[in-house]
Amino acid sequence: MTGEHFSDRPEAPALVIGAAGVDIVGRLRNDLIAGSSTPAQIRFSWGGVARNVAENLARLGQPTYLITAVGEDETGERLCAATSAAGVHIHAARSKEHPTGTYLAAVNQGGALQYALDDMRAISALTPEFIRQNRQLFMDASVLFVDANLPKDTLRTIMSEARKAMLPICADPTSTSLAPRLRNYLPRLRLITPNRHEAEVFCQKGVEINTRRQALEAAKHLVSQGVEIAVITMGEIGLCYATSETNGYIPAVRTEVVDPTGAGDALSAAIIFALLNDIPIDDAVRLGVSAASLTLRYRGAVVPNLTLEKLYDQLVI
Repeated sequence: MTGEHFSDRPEAPALVIGAAGVDIVGRLRNDLIAGSSTPAQIRFSWGGVARNVAENLARLGQPTYLITAVGEDETGERLCAATSAAGVHIHAARSKEHPTGTYLAAVNQGGALQYALDDMRAISALTPEFIRQNRQLFMDASVLFVDANLPKDTLRTIMSEARKAMLPICADPTSTSLAPRLRNYLPRLRLITPNRHEAEVFCQKGVEINTRRQALEAAKHLVSQGVEIAVITMGEIGLCYATSETNGYIPAVRTEVVDPTGAGDALSAAIIFALLNDIPIDDAVRLGVSAASLTLRYRGAVVPNLTLEKLYDQLVI
């Protein structure tokens, strides 16, 4: 695979499908105290795995479509307007039953995630019928990215439409609880970008990923299951990746962590953008690490002035 083009039509828009919502993230000033209020810096931004990936791609210069779902509320209207303003062509289903998605997180003084809650019920409005109504977007696209928030029936329809359009498929498992939704589709995936806990879901029961060697073995295992490019992130340790032809390890960029939200989404988007532009996988993964490190230093889910030049400035040699 790595000797071939990532996509037959790299100049065509990327198609991104999955969650969008509002992020509310509190950076604690002290240890979290149960049953009491803890002083914190609290910020709001637009988020959701798919929405973040779409915005990152658009800011890097890739034409991008986003299929997502929001509530019939002011938050949904503002999210769609802000995402469109960032350069993303958004197609949003509207949920009458549920509000626009929300992600609520607490991170400690060092920037590490402590607790997180999410309400993504609005994505139930992203039905197979809505996907089929937007079938032309699959035909027009260069690549497909999905997150695992998608309802199972909807995900099945997406995979069917992608096959008809002969689209390369990239996926983010999103969380350990949602990752199993992708298990049956591993042979269909051009790229998967789990963190180490999500990667454990795809390994034999009882397997833990705590070291570089274990992450590399897990990446190779995903390749043996049919994935073409497996990238496993390990936070401050860095990441490991594998294809049928190569594998490797990239250390994390030493950086202050202001907010971890969206770093993995930036990594996925940068790797996809690099591969669409015929950048070799070893360099593409390095650009992904650069994007993640820039995002870690930003109080929000997407760096608003992201460019390819900025990624190269951060590049791990």
